Amino acid sequence: MLVLVRHGQTAENARGVLLGRQDSPLSEVGRRHAAALARVVPLDAAVVSSPLRRARQTAEAFGRPIVVDERWAELDYGTLDGCWPDELGDHAWRRWRADPTFVPAGGESLTALGARVRDACEELAVDAAERDIVVVTHVSPIKAAIAWALGVGDEVAWRMFVLDGSIARVRIDRHGPVLLSFNEMPPAGG
Repeated sequence: MLVLVRHGQTAENARGVLLGRQDSPLSEVGRRHAAALARVVPLDAAVVSSPLRRARQTAEAFGRPIVVDERWAELDYGTLDGCWPDELGDHAWRRWRADPTFVPAGGESLTALGARVRDACEELAVDAAERDIVVVTHVSPIKAAIAWALGVGDEVAWRMFVLDGSIARVRIDRHGPVLLSFNEMPPAGG
């Protein structure tokens, strides 16, 4: 099984700004998300993480070795990183939502992100058919991995919302990937 985990909350996530490659740490709420996730992650799972600090901090809460894979880094928003979404403007938002090849200034397109994530998913699929692999990553790579599992295009990303500290599960069987769950939230207990 491929277990896709969105990192715990950061201060920027809580404020609602675009957070791509800025290397923000987890907030106090994010640390609680990581602890809750650690209680539900399969004990014998391999752990893969984005190189960004918020993902690594979440993965470190699991208390096992981590393989860092650059392909699971968040979408590069370029000059929009750290900006409020409305700073993009209505025309640019419509264009971005309609065209997955749109590249924000200095950034990366959804198509480019989708290609790197599909490559990472295909590479992990063989092992994930035999054992649990947990990938701690970000909103856009999770959307791209779900699109891969469903066999749909990158434009579907705008039709999904991924919660901070949530889990999506993709079973890999002889027929290929099957989405089992999306936006699963672990119990907050202690």
